[in-house]
Amino acid sequence: MSILNKIGSLADRADDLITRTRARLGLLHPLQLVPYRSYGTATRLYVKGRLLTDKGIGEPGEGDSRWQNLLNMYRRFESNEIGGAQLLVQPADGTEHPVVTDEEGYFTLNMEPQSLPEPIDFMWYPVEVLLQQVPHPFTAPTGLRAAAPVLIPPADAEYGIISDLDDTVIQTASTDLLRMARTVLVRNAHSRLPFKGVAEFYRALQLGRNGKRNNPFFYVSSSPWNLYDLLEDFLALNEIPPGPLLLRDFKIGGKKTGDATAHHGHKLKEIDNLLLTYPHLQFVLIGDSGQEDANIYREVVRRHPGRILAIYIRDILKRPDRAAMVERVSEELRNDKVEMLLVQDTVQAAEHAAKVGLIFQDAIPAVEQEKQKDETATDETDLDSEGTGEPVMK
Repeated sequence: MSILNKIGSLADRADDLITRTRARLGLLHPLQLVPYRSYGTATRLYVKGRLLTDKGIGEPGEGDSRWQNLLNMYRRFESNEIGGAQLLVQPADGTEHPVVTDEEGYFTLNMEPQSLPEPIDFMWYPVEVLLQQVPHPFTAPTGLRAAAPVLIPPADAEYGIISDLDDTVIQTASTDLLRMARTVLVRNAHSRLPFKGVAEFYRALQLGRNGKRNNPFFYVSSSPWNLYDLLEDFLALNEIPPGPLLLRDFKIGGKKTGDATAHHGHKLKEIDNLLLTYPHLQFVLIGDSGQEDANIYREVVRRHPGRILAIYIRDILKRPDRAAMVERVSEELRNDKVEMLLVQDTVQAAEHAAKVGLIFQDAIPAVEQEKQKDETATDETDLDSEGTGEPVMK
């Protein structure tokens, strides 16, 4: 066992001991059942969530201070997970499926439903999860339950979209550690900025060409599950199409701490699962030049020939070496009849998508208008951060 693994194991044991001691003393916050957006088919549902203590992170507000945002971020990572709890997953077909949370409070279940519930929203189907029993010395509140939303794409969806989040949808400056720390730690879902025009472009992709707005989105990111609520709120506030958030566990030691190999493996595994789950659905892939998205997507094309319609890589670094790398990968993919474009902005991606028949040509002016609006918001935020230190959003 490596030193990092040993440190991680000791940290886990210490954290579990502290949590149990606080429970015995009656100092633990109430328990919280957190279901994650997931995906499935008419014959297979994938349900995932987590049981942990409620740290009182409220809804984000435009007037929240940097200190409040920093405190909420600390609460997200200083979570008390409840392992060994017994849950009951109850789909609408009347069956019951027991599941036990792991040492970090996660629960995962693959199940075959006999029938589907009525959707709570178009394409989204609720699956009830009930907390039955928790290990000593914790106390289970009576009737604690939650509905896990599961995305089931309709049969007439034209294609699916798999998108990265950091520096593809959300501006995080992941290649600049100081800027990234300031952005991630002291901004909330209101004050974090989307990339210019991305919401309108994604809505155009969701609409597609059949006008039914039924193309499903999936977000694959190396961000930790601790940020789930922030990312979910960000998508909703910016009216970006919702989708399952396929994130990673954050843990000291091993390959869960953010190294490039784990990042590559996590994304590739999740994308493989999606393409295997929907064998008759083609996909559009969207990423950025800051990490390994181009190489990951090349591997996806090789593993799943004929399944990828287009690939858009946002150029966030403006570095010739990274642009040359994407161009090399793009050249390789021409033999597979897949276009990978290194785009400078969302409008360029939208123009190509319209050209190849993924979206309506009429959608481009709306993307351009939103890009201009987002540029104004970005300028005001940057200007204020140099003055008062507090971001101001329009």
